[in-house]
Amino acid sequence: MPHRLFDVHTHTQFAAFKDDQDAVIRRALDAGVWIVNVGTQRDTSEAAIAAAHRYPEGVYATVGLHPIHTEESYHDPQELGSTTPLKTGVFKGVLAGGGFVSRGEEFDYGYYKKLAEDPKVVGIGECGLDYYRLTDDTKIRQRVVFERQIALAQETKKPLMIHCRSAFRDLIDILQAPSSKFQAPAGVIHFFTGSVEDARRLFDLGFYFSFGGVITFARDYDEVVKYIPLDRILLETDAPYVTPAPHRGKRNEPAYVVEVADRIAGLKDLPIKEVCDTTVKNSRDVFRV
Repeated sequence: MPHRLFDVHTHTQFAAFKDDQDAVIRRALDAGVWIVNVGTQRDTSEAAIAAAHRYPEGVYATVGLHPIHTEESYHDPQELGSTTPLKTGVFKGVLAGGGFVSRGEEFDYGYYKKLAEDPKVVGIGECGLDYYRLTDDTKIRQRVVFERQIALAQETKKPLMIHCRSAFRDLIDILQAPSSKFQAPAGVIHFFTGSVEDARRLFDLGFYFSFGGVITFARDYDEVVKYIPLDRILLETDAPYVTPAPHRGKRNEPAYVVEVADRIAGLKDLPIKEVCDTTVKNSRDVFRV
């Protein structure tokens, strides 16, 4: 079946899918949905690449270090599985592909550069800023790691996959710095939660915006979805999180991205086919696939 949808930000390599990862991916492909599994640190980046190589087309990966992985203060069992404390105080978790990982991580530029050279890798990230959970030096650490991943994206000529939570002012300041010279397209602001003014400034920098299941059950984002032109919008699930209506209460998965397309069509008063076709084209343009 020719694909007609593209879930540009999902995590089927996470522990939440450890028992049925391939069945979930196959369900998406059979429904005409291509996917990008987004890395959040070393092991989830490696697992995203491994999943992509099991399929000749339609499954891709990004590699990067999520801002909350720059410290060890928070553990998500859906991402890393059950935890086992080590003598050092570092926590480890079981991934979908097996093995253990450290929750906190230093960014190793050479390591991620090597991962990024894989032909199935289409972007750098999930990287950015997350001020929802803060320690005294979190902002400084996150900024340094983010700037290094911007440099990696520039060197590898691959778009950024950006995470931003409660930090748009600082994020935009970093992206507007003279050292941040992006080729077009610059990348994706995933799960965009900023204002119309934030969207305008990021639009001018060459970024695209992805929206997920939250827009199907919350009205907070209606204005900004209407504001951003369709030719700068991408679709995502962020699975296993933020399941769209009418599937609330279930684990999210890429096949559900059609609900996001339907909601955007409603908000913009467009045929769903136009939303699907345009967002697929946008996705292929951003990731060059």
